[in-house]
Amino acid sequence: MKQKEEELCRRSACAISMALENIGDKWSLLILRDLMFTDKRTYGELQSSDEKIATNILAARLLSLEANGLIRKAIDPSNRRRSLYFLTEKGIDLLPVIIELRQWAEKHNDDAEGYTHALKLTDKNRREILTSYKKKLKAMHCDKYQNLMVNKIKKSRRIFGTLKN
Repeated sequence: MKQKEEELCRRSACAISMALENIGDKWSLLILRDLMFTDKRTYGELQSSDEKIATNILAARLLSLEANGLIRKAIDPSNRRRSLYFLTEKGIDLLPVIIELRQWAEKHNDDAEGYTHALKLTDKNRREILTSYKKKLKAMHCDKYQNLMVNKIKKSRRIFGTLKN
């Protein structure tokens, strides 16, 4: 059923059009950038970016990115009222796109600045850099998210175990 709904919403079968439907817009790319290249994980941290995204837009884009499987949301174990956002493998796979987009802007705009920890891709280093950084992102996002979920399950089992007794 969900697949049929998605097919009805598609503008075309064009791969670029489909990718843009998943990514959304500039705000979504900037959120993905921040998750990839900074330690920002909370709503407040993402909102504090230089671009000053409006709260309603940030909330909408986070929901959209999560619905499209590019990010995951988890409750912050240190503050249960706060959520943490993590890239999924699907989101991490956008790393080369974001790097190439940055390099294109640097090439064609004299005032464009690279982002901190800017990775430069060349024909010689492309595979090595992408493999290395994707591995780092998976550890920072996928593994950390997985650990949070495992700890959450263990905690709920302890709580429910004591309730049963």
